[in-house]
Amino acid sequence: MSQALIEDFYAAFGRADGAAMAACYAPGARFDDPVFKKLRGEEPGAMWRMLTAEARELEVELLDYADHGEWGTARWRARYVFPETGRPVINEVFAAFRFADGRIAEHADSFSFHSWAWQALGVRARVPGTLKVVRAAVRRRARKHLHAFMAGGG
Repeated sequence: MSQALIEDFYAAFGRADGAAMAACYAPGARFDDPVFKKLRGEEPGAMWRMLTAEARELEVELLDYADHGEWGTARWRARYVFPETGRPVINEVFAAFRFADGRIAEHADSFSFHSWAWQALGVRARVPGTLKVVRAAVRRRARKHLHAFMAGGG
């Protein structure tokens, strides 16, 4: 069952179908990655709806995955144009999942924030000593944008 869920989740991502991705999450689900920290409940699904709605030139590849019943992992790659800067991004991501009742209960994505920031933001992410400041600013903007998206019915 978890194998089909992983395949469905990333197939929906490849179609930029955020609603189908959101439907893969259990009520009260938790999500975490280097940008979107500690999302809970409706936030993970809303994040995917927002990201896919705003995606430009999105391509997603599910490179590898493992289903271990109550938990699973995936390696995936996304290619897209970052909307705020128009810069191309190729992000290599490792995902870990915990499943409950046939849905995703916990989901953690990990990737190099430094590599992502350099691609998405350019030179301003490479100034020595600013990575922590950039990371904090990106997280604040991302959460604010997500909550605005949710308040607007997204």
